Amino acid sequence: MRRLEHKVAIVTGSSRGIGAAVARRLAADGAKVVVNYAQSEQAAAMVAHSIQAAGGEVITVRANVGDEAQMQALFATTLQHFGRLDILVNNAAAFASNPLENIEREQFQLLMDVNIWGLILGLRLAGRHMANGGRIINFSSIGAHKGFAGGGLYAATKAAVESLTRTAATELAPRDIGVNALIVGQVATDMAAEVPLKMRQQIAAQTLIGKVGRPEDISGAVAFLASEDARWVTGQTLGVNGGYLMR
Repeated sequence: MRRLEHKVAIVTGSSRGIGAAVARRLAADGAKVVVNYAQSEQAAAMVAHSIQAAGGEVITVRANVGDEAQMQALFATTLQHFGRLDILVNNAAAFASNPLENIEREQFQLLMDVNIWGLILGLRLAGRHMANGGRIINFSSIGAHKGFAGGGLYAATKAAVESLTRTAATELAPRDIGVNALIVGQVATDMAAEVPLKMRQQIAAQTLIGKVGRPEDISGAVAFLASEDARWVTGQTLGVNGGYLMR
């Protein structure tokens, strides 16, 4: 039996990039998957089709993670269709690069809504609806540990992810729900292309392994944390960044 057989997983922001790779990997390991997207219905359908073609069970649900009503609908649809929830991967995120003196309120609000409020909503709803023994995986960033010019706002939201991970792990421990975070480095995705070239070159040059990651490099770590192999792991931040933080 595959290690996630009979489990149900929501992967937010899974129409592309890391989220899509995670959705495919969890499905390959036997989970029934909810592919969440905010804008690109066609991209989400393509991810779902690839999962179905490989023999997996999947649905797509549109929801902006920063909108409480839409998040409630996402969880309700999951429960109505699959009957349970065992795994939540809080992958959806917004990115912006701007020097501190140029950050505008609108940009600030977008990142707060998606990266922090969206995470809080996911954690809250998982706490209400997830089966005992469930798993929650959140995404932090190397930016929360090393300063980058122009990356302060995004980094601040990812530092909040790590703090909220520890809080949620404590609060959900009585139900044996594990909550962990990945400190993700530079990965070849559409979102990474939004990072200024100079910053990308700097990160690549300092990565210990000497190469940019692939979405599949992240999905393997998520699959581990979602499985029973990680039953004694909670409240932790795991570096999945090619050793970038070693330097």
